Amino acid sequence: MGDDLYRMTAVEAVTRLKKGELTPLDLVEASARRIAEVEPAVNALPTLCLDRARIHARRIMSGTDACEAKDEAGWLAGLPVSIKDLTDVAGVRTTYGSPIFADHVPTKSHPLVERIERKGGIVMAKSNTPEFGAGGSTFNEVFGRTRNPWNTALTCGGSTGGGAVSVATGEVWLAHGSDHGGSLRRPGTYCSVVGLRPSPGRVTRGTSNNLYSPQSVQGPMARTVADLALFLDAMAGFCTHDPMTFDAPAVSFSAAVARPVAPTRVAFTADLGGRMALDREIREICTKAARRFEELGCIVEETSPDFGPVDEVFMALRSQQFVVDRELQLQQYRDKIKPDIIWNTELGLEQTASRLAWAERERAALFRRMSEFFQTYDLLVTPGAPTAAFDVHLRAPATIAGKKLENYMAGSTVNSAITVAGSPAVAVPCGFDAYSRPVGLQLVGKPRGEAALLQAASLYESLMGLHKLLPIDPKPGTVPPSF
Repeated sequence: MGDDLYRMTAVEAVTRLKKGELTPLDLVEASARRIAEVEPAVNALPTLCLDRARIHARRIMSGTDACEAKDEAGWLAGLPVSIKDLTDVAGVRTTYGSPIFADHVPTKSHPLVERIERKGGIVMAKSNTPEFGAGGSTFNEVFGRTRNPWNTALTCGGSTGGGAVSVATGEVWLAHGSDHGGSLRRPGTYCSVVGLRPSPGRVTRGTSNNLYSPQSVQGPMARTVADLALFLDAMAGFCTHDPMTFDAPAVSFSAAVARPVAPTRVAFTADLGGRMALDREIREICTKAARRFEELGCIVEETSPDFGPVDEVFMALRSQQFVVDRELQLQQYRDKIKPDIIWNTELGLEQTASRLAWAERERAALFRRMSEFFQTYDLLVTPGAPTAAFDVHLRAPATIAGKKLENYMAGSTVNSAITVAGSPAVAVPCGFDAYSRPVGLQLVGKPRGEAALLQAASLYESLMGLHKLLPIDPKPGTVPPSF
């Protein structure tokens, strides 16, 4: 087999696997070669499990019980994927990006990993993430920093940074990730790939201690929207381990994307109605890019929902989640946990029950306002990020539009506001800035409206054609000046 198999889309690779033109082992070896070629430059997949992948490939090829889901939507037929290092894979070192778990090897996989493997996905590696997934730049004390393949002097974003890089460079065809304040969307924007934050309950969170919170979700990343839909089909559905989950749709997401329907009315806001700062060039690029929906016959209007005090609401709810997840660890391992996590957890410990009650009331009010907004508009479009990728050695951009950030989450409003609203959202590439850094849009759909959202994203992707630039070889560069 040629060394360029990694250039195929996931949909093409699965089609050829189903036809018998390729074997799962062909793709595992192609993935292994590509990982060896690019990994020294990007550090996206620090933990490999190649022998485990080869064993799984042979099981699928032998037609054993590993093929029980071959007639279901989302059957991956032996396609190599990466799993974020926050998520357990049986027998594979899983650190959560933390020195506390540097040598942790789980004996059982997360329910979502079990689902992906049952659907014919082959786990090649664990993708790098910030410690416990907290941060907009992917680095930790266990594995170091993951670099942006478009310019290795820059960050790939976080917290699914390793996953974004693994698909952008062709190390794997699909990447699993998670999203709380933009962790699937921001790396997608910075790496010019597509990352979907699904509706809460669409994909199982399995072992989470925050099972009744809609803040954090699991989801897919890919190089194309059709590939993204395929992986969502593999992930979606009811899970007995997660009380918020519900059944997968009768019509698969892949089938919906194959017959896309354009939205009628599209709303665009560059700054959420003046609630966030963003760099001038990002505003200009995204405003122009959003207007291109008119070429699809859409009515595009510049308007925004009323997001209210969404930053304060998000931080109150996020901090409470940190208390659930990290309070006990802080008591035992405080000296091994990074300052941002300590700060966020203590913020939650200090806030009152009244403050939490206020945040819950405001979240409910925002959901109702968004529901009303989506009675007029089919799609909401925003920038994918307020600034382009920054220095890989920084945990967050120093400034946005000349304004110094108050904390590491202060530049995440465009993503975290949608988290609070409870809508699905997908990052799609829309261009490059003057320093050749990727720029993207965030497309926001109605709750549980992933099918229509992915249809709009697919049509926009075809219009722009930027997915044809992937996969890429990592490129060295320098850090552009900040303004």
